[in-house]
Amino acid sequence: MSRTYSPRAAEITPRWYLVDADGQTLGRLASNIARVLKGKHKPTYAPHVNTGDFVVVINASRVRVTGRKRTDKVYTRYTGYPGGLRTRSYEELSSRRPEEPLRKAVRGMLQRNTLGGGMLKRLRVYSGPQHRQRAQQPTPVRFNDRGDIEIIGR
Repeated sequence: MSRTYSPRAAEITPRWYLVDADGQTLGRLASNIARVLKGKHKPTYAPHVNTGDFVVVINASRVRVTGRKRTDKVYTRYTGYPGGLRTRSYEELSSRRPEEPLRKAVRGMLQRNTLGGGMLKRLRVYSGPQHRQRAQQPTPVRFNDRGDIEIIGR
């Protein structure tokens, strides 16, 4: 009789990946990042355990959006008060905080529970080419057409 494999916390060793968002499409990049944060690229993936890796994204301000999303896409939030619905277009949001549209896109693709929150904490997004995770020595990667990770420099 075969048994279902469930990874233990001691068996999970997260890796660090560095992704350059320059010229990449927002949604496609976000779905590939969410896949890595969830751990679906690993053979030890389990939906009830955070088996994902850390992802550092640089040049988030240079991510590409298609169509008229730059002006037509709207991000909404609610303050909690009557009449407190606040809206902001992609253009406004990216001019104030250039890394936020990518973070919100990835967040929308993760679970809406504590597991998804833990996965989102493993995402670091920077608007420019500099990042603060030099000590972790993240592996520079890119995503191919199928969404698989390709290590740059091999």
